[in-house]
Order: sequence, then C-alpha cells, then structure tokens
Amino acid sequence: MPLGPMEYVVLEFDGNQFRGEIASALRDVVSKGVISIADLIFVKKDQGGDVTVLELKDLGTDAIAWEPILGDLTNLFSLEDIEDLANELQPNSSAALVLFEHTWAAKLRDAIASARGRLVTDGLVPPEIVDEVLRQRQQAAA
Repeated sequence: MPLGPMEYVVLEFDGNQFRGEIASALRDVVSKGVISIADLIFVKKDQGGDVTVLELKDLGTDAIAWEPILGDLTNLFSLEDIEDLANELQPNSSAALVLFEHTWAAKLRDAIASARGRLVTDGLVPPEIVDEVLRQRQQAAA
C-alpha cells in the first residue's frame, strides 16, 4: 500500500534535553488516525556546534513518552538529511526531526487519482501569516 502525503518538521528546544512533553499531543493525533510517524530522529547540538544524533533508546526514561506513538519507522531520513537539518539548529539546543504521513489524506489522494486528477502544487501557510490576515480583516471590518 502506498504511503500518503509525507511532511517533516524540525522541532527545536533550548538546551540539550528531551523530556517528551510534546509526545502526548502527537499521541493524540496518531491515535485518531490523522497522522502516523514514519521517522523520528533526535539531535543535540552543543555550544560549539558539534551534533550528536540519538536514537530512542538513547533517551533513557524519557523514551517512554515516545514509544506509544511509534509504529514501524521507515528510516527515510538519510544521514545527509539529518546533517542538513542539524545545520539549521542553534548551538546548545536539541531537536526532534519528525517525518509523518498524513494518513487522513490517503483516501482523498486515491479519489483524486481515480478521477484522473493531479496535485499541481501545495504548501503550508505559517500560523503567523494566518493570524495577521485575520487581524487585518477584523480591523477593516471595524
């Protein structure tokens, strides 16, 4: 079965630690079938810019928060992907590199293909832009 649309996010945190606080929010959308986690990498970047890649088992007791949301990881992130994404991190930070499948879109994708349609383009609109447009519309309506 083909995978649905995939998206990656890099979630950066100050300091070099993982406490799993976002795992419960991810667990919620995974359990509802909205997304599935295809790959998950943890990265630490020290003050000098040296990068360490961590696996789930390297997180010790903090790994417990992540385990329920992980199925069969695909290992789609290449070493080059990880290095490129790690270059974007600030010194003395940690990050979760998350590749997820939009499982909600699989049926829609199949229906579009069946109707001989095709995706022309796509993109994400940052929340800050949406907020600004809504603010401007409210001001114009006032």
